[in-house]
Amino acid sequence: MEESFEVALTVNGTHRTARVPARRLLSDLLRHDLGLTGTHVGCEHGVCGCCTVLLDGEPIRSCLMFAVTAHGHEITTVEGLAAEDGTPSPVQRAFRECHGLQCGFCTPGFLCTVTALLRETPRPTEEEVLEGISGNLCRCTGYQNIVKAVHRAADLMAGPAGPDPAREGEG
Repeated sequence: MEESFEVALTVNGTHRTARVPARRLLSDLLRHDLGLTGTHVGCEHGVCGCCTVLLDGEPIRSCLMFAVTAHGHEITTVEGLAAEDGTPSPVQRAFRECHGLQCGFCTPGFLCTVTALLRETPRPTEEEVLEGISGNLCRCTGYQNIVKAVHRAADLMAGPAGPDPAREGEG
């Protein structure tokens, strides 16, 4: 019988515990043990970025990290990005407004990555946005609306005076 370990961590602001095998991946702990299915698993090799969550505020690939390694840390999944009353975060709102969601499979990873990017770089240049999201793959159509959403989120976070690129060209 495989040995298991008690893991205690804070997930989306709530203290959680689980008993897991030593080789249980963080993505599996989140999805299967804690029922947080917003974290998607694509390639299972850390290449696609779909499984990106925030570990103490920094984006990490949850498919590459053992759950026991997260013991004592704070995890934020896509479910934890919105306000407690369900109000979408500025990043979530911007992705919706700019049609950056596309099929949605990669979206949770993008949302976590962009949340961390804008925390560190509130007004990123085009190059900084492209570099910031370069570890997340979208297989749908392209990145134009995702890039637009990152800039829109930066505007939303800066305040009400920011431009609305989703409405550019209207009129």
